[in-house]
Amino acid sequence: MIKNLEIWRGDPYPLGATLTDEGVNFALYAENAIAVELCLFDSLEPIATELRIPVTEQTDQTWHVLLPEIGPGQLYGYRVHGVYEPARGLRFNPSKIVLDP
Repeated sequence: MIKNLEIWRGDPYPLGATLTDEGVNFALYAENAIAVELCLFDSLEPIATELRIPVTEQTDQTWHVLLPEIGPGQLYGYRVHGVYEPARGLRFNPSKIVLDP
């Protein structure tokens, strides 16, 4: 697992993980989120190492980052922070991994 990654701003579109000439762009729409972490994993095993990268760029409620040192096949998910109020439709729980479809 790469530990000292270069982190670029990235682009808000297209959504999802997109391979570019520069690396992989990650973009996640999360309208009511207050913070997003991109999580990289080194295997599918339950004891996999997780590297959390704060996603600080946000455009039109889409959180985005570009990682120039990442390529195809990288395992990833998101931890999305925000209010947990199910009655209002808000179910943010950063202890859960959000998978990209």
